Amino acid sequence: MKKILIFFTFLTLNALLVVAQTPETGQQNRAYWSKLLYKISYPVIHNLSQETLVKNMPIETGPNTYKREMPVSHLESVGRTVAGIAPWLALEDDNTEEGNLRKTLREKLLQGLRNMVNPKSPDYLNFRKDMQPLVDAAFLAQGFLRAKNKLWDPLDDITKKRFVEEFKALRNRKAYYSNWLLFAATTEAFLLKIGEDYDPARIDYALKKIPEWYFGDGIYGDGPSFAMDYYNSFVIHPMLVEVLKVMVDANLAKKEEYDLALKRMIRYAEHQERFISPEGTYPPIGRSIAYRVGAFHVLALAALQNNLSPYMKPAQVRCALTKVMKNQFEAEGTFDANGWLQLGFAGHQTEIAEPYISTGSLYLCTFGFLPLGLPASHPFWTDAPADWTSKKAWSGQAFKKDAHVD
Repeated sequence: MKKILIFFTFLTLNALLVVAQTPETGQQNRAYWSKLLYKISYPVIHNLSQETLVKNMPIETGPNTYKREMPVSHLESVGRTVAGIAPWLALEDDNTEEGNLRKTLREKLLQGLRNMVNPKSPDYLNFRKDMQPLVDAAFLAQGFLRAKNKLWDPLDDITKKRFVEEFKALRNRKAYYSNWLLFAATTEAFLLKIGEDYDPARIDYALKKIPEWYFGDGIYGDGPSFAMDYYNSFVIHPMLVEVLKVMVDANLAKKEEYDLALKRMIRYAEHQERFISPEGTYPPIGRSIAYRVGAFHVLALAALQNNLSPYMKPAQVRCALTKVMKNQFEAEGTFDANGWLQLGFAGHQTEIAEPYISTGSLYLCTFGFLPLGLPASHPFWTDAPADWTSKKAWSGQAFKKDAHVD
């Protein structure tokens, strides 16, 4: 009897081990992503819809804050959340569990967008004071460009007029000589897209200067000098490519300019995929690492646009990003008791926050979720699990040798 019990115990333990080692399917990954993105974005969107964002959002800052975050952090939370969730909310409604999450967020967000530009609302947000609104108005405009039919077109005429006025009011502030040039350009590109008067100089200046700061191999300087950080991903590649797309569509830029910018972005996406270790970690280098998986904005956008390099299977990107998300968002202290994000890289680490970072800044993490804008039937979600490059390399598998691109 004892031998029989030992035998069945052995079988049970082996069965549990097999289950534990079985990779998650793409459908399971998608369910994880969608529920996690809902969890992250819900406090921002729900409170904005109820006109309680300013009242309820905690404002946490690092030890050396600029002490001006209170008037700008709320717009940060909204602009960044919208840019990250827009492709997902742009999908058509369905009766799935995920579809219901999308519909809930979209309906609440449409109400919240009305509130944030209503001067009589307690959640009338700051576009007019300080420099920071240049940044987050641009992220909001980026979100509108990514889901124009679902997030902009349904708005009433008064709300649209108010947004246009707020965007145009940004022109009394000059963007810094850095990636900030693209913020001014993105807002103006959106105005062009919707047929409003736009300032071509703010677009042209960015489109001329950013390419001048190209160092090669998919990497731009953030201004004339080089910085080892993730700003090529946070801002530079995505906004440059998306502004150029608007300009090309309007016959105001050459397609060759867009194609070159896209080629460079695809190369940077290759770098990003290789940055992810076999364990699903990546180097905490440079500024703004509190943006967490938002560091992979370029990789996520390339996947969303079906612009991954041919050797890079969509499933390997899905699996790599899923592992990163689990490492970061399941770390203790990532969320407070009410579901708001807290400062940190993998947990609650206030000491890593730059002076310009506060609670609202953290919602740039949503940029890592862009592939949710692909339908559930897309190979990104249906293909079998696949190892990413560093996981192949460190386990003795064949993998593509890297190569420089001009």
